[in-house]
Amino acid sequence: MRTFTDNAGRTWTLAINVDAIRRVRSQLEIDLLQAVEGKLIERLAGDPILLCDVIYVLCKPEADQRDVSDQDFGRAMAGDAIDHATTSLLEELVDFFPQSRRALLTKALEKFRHLETRAIDLVDKQLDDPQLEQRVMSQLEKRLSEPTTFGD
Repeated sequence: MRTFTDNAGRTWTLAINVDAIRRVRSQLEIDLLQAVEGKLIERLAGDPILLCDVIYVLCKPEADQRDVSDQDFGRAMAGDAIDHATTSLLEELVDFFPQSRRALLTKALEKFRHLETRAIDLVDKQLDDPQLEQRVMSQLEKRLSEPTTFGD
């Protein structure tokens, strides 16, 4: 079991087991077992709202005990809380699978994290490129110098 803390200071426990996977399937129509293929991880990483919905459903028994609605849960999920919850989810998901699949999922996660780091580095380099501002300003000046027509 893994834990994370939301922005309201509440600590949540993530436990992925057959019951939790069944709950996510029935409530969100998402099969966490597809994580081995890697596409689900990419989908969740690209959609933080869906990711938080999955995490909420996984934490639902605990949320019900605490009388925390999905809206209240969502309000407390932003920034680092999402990052920590994601790490907890992925690590817990890896641990759910038997050793043979666990190795594949671990490899997929490492590859995803490597690619994510490279993508961030590339964007960072582009933002630091002194020619970026020149290109943007050139395009802006070009647009502003074009004649504007109204009512045509």
